[in-house]
Amino acid sequence: MSVPDPKDPQDTKDHDALEAATLATRSLQGLSTELTARVPQLLEAMRSVGTGLELHSTLDRICETAAELADARYAAIGVVDETGTGLSDFVTYGVTFEEAAAIGRRPDGHRGLLGRLIHHPEPLRLGDLSADSRSAGFPAHHPPMRTFLGVPIRVQGEVFGNLYLTEKNGGADFNDYDLHMVRVLATEAGIAIGNARLYEAARQRERWIDGSVAVTTALLSGGDADDALEVVAEQARNLADSDAGIVLLPAEEGGLEIVAVSSDEPGSVLGVVIPPESPVVATLLEGEAVFVDDAATDARMITKLAERYGPSMMLPLHSGGRVLGALATPRARGGRPFTEAERTLATQFASQAALALMMAEAQRDRERLAVYEDRDRIARDLHDLVIQRLFATGMMLEGAQRKSVVPEVQKGVGKAVDELDVTIQEIRTAIFALQQGPAEAPSGLRTRVLREINMAAVPLGFKPAHRFVGPVDALVGELTGKNLIAALREALSNAFRHAEASRIEVVVDATVQLPDGSQGVRLTVADDGVGIPEGGRRSGLRNLRRRAEALGGSSTYGPGTGEDGGGTTVVWEAPL
Repeated sequence: MSVPDPKDPQDTKDHDALEAATLATRSLQGLSTELTARVPQLLEAMRSVGTGLELHSTLDRICETAAELADARYAAIGVVDETGTGLSDFVTYGVTFEEAAAIGRRPDGHRGLLGRLIHHPEPLRLGDLSADSRSAGFPAHHPPMRTFLGVPIRVQGEVFGNLYLTEKNGGADFNDYDLHMVRVLATEAGIAIGNARLYEAARQRERWIDGSVAVTTALLSGGDADDALEVVAEQARNLADSDAGIVLLPAEEGGLEIVAVSSDEPGSVLGVVIPPESPVVATLLEGEAVFVDDAATDARMITKLAERYGPSMMLPLHSGGRVLGALATPRARGGRPFTEAERTLATQFASQAALALMMAEAQRDRERLAVYEDRDRIARDLHDLVIQRLFATGMMLEGAQRKSVVPEVQKGVGKAVDELDVTIQEIRTAIFALQQGPAEAPSGLRTRVLREINMAAVPLGFKPAHRFVGPVDALVGELTGKNLIAALREALSNAFRHAEASRIEVVVDATVQLPDGSQGVRLTVADDGVGIPEGGRRSGLRNLRRRAEALGGSSTYGPGTGEDGGGTTVVWEAPL
């Protein structure tokens, strides 16, 4: 007879099954014919318990099978937590959804008979559990229970939890036969639970690996960095089964700023800064993880944001000795604590995400370098070739102008020379812009206006026409520019939602003179839609007016560009 290899899962499973069968045989030897007659029922129950690999469904099946085997009305399994002092889960059979909702919070196993079985995992049989001195009583709305049978469930020699049976049908007490049968079933249940836990752990690792692959793919796809961080937050939330997934990056003023959120209400969290004096921030920036049992009550959590959460994992995004930020996965208050396996997998996920972030950053640096090199080449070509040729052409035209005796020809050639001078100046401006670094060349007003127009083209189904008058980037200040963009967004939104227009024209003029004589910028958005109906809502127009007046400007509206003045023209202007 070969000796089982403890490293081989199949040998271990077969060995456990053999021990269970041996225990069952020894337990049944010498017992009455009544118990022997119930052996087929026991074998069928053992077969049923061993079916399937999903852990929670296995626990449900054990409860139902045990209740049928012992002819009990109620059954439950209390899963002992990692500390061995309470219950992390409580699975029931026989209690309806309405009864469970009326009872409220499930038992934690810290007191009463359930607590006794946790600290003393031995079979316990009672004729009236309410009369036992160790009983802590029942909460309100709990169904009445008298008879009780509790048996520990061991998985690979360690106590996994306890199987409880109450209220034997017919009002009788649980007898020795019931105890023997349930003990054998608990042994088989331990094997089934062990297999389910192995399967669950393998599936859990697979999910975290798939999540890491998804994050790496998103970060290295070359897309928007903010979108990639959203993917990190979303994957972390789903994998950790948490209430939110939060990505934090170092803030300019110190501390950590929330830059990406996956939750039911991301807007209320995005942009919150965890101050540098927070003990959690200091720990994370040192590259160490922080695990909190209850964020709402932990003294290290000093922000109001923590009040809405319970168990939380906060993991540094560090790779190669560099901390890029942090990843938080908080659960709701009263939620299930994170297991040791979940903490390990989440830490590995955070490390993989940090490595992907560094690789993506390096990739973007290489792409930027290639762009800058290309821009330098274009700038050199423009300067060395194009400008020189235009300059030579201008000199040739000037020579021809001097030789011509026809005034109209002299005038036309002179105008062409002037246009060439303007063109050379514009090319030199473009060369200067090409040679500027990213910090020197922020998005100008012209670029932001075009971005709003392109975004509006999607819901509109067509691209609005546009025209710029004057050097808008050079003249319009930052505050006025921000408000002009907001006004443009509001006007385009109104046109999309209400105007039913087929054409929209946008004009930004930085050369206008305001009524008080000062220089200003004027935004005009005209459409050929249905116009503004009598009695219609004008909240958007009021917003435009208030925004302009706050800057010392004004906002008006009038007939549009449609036939007979159909549609609407919005004119918004403010000082430069």
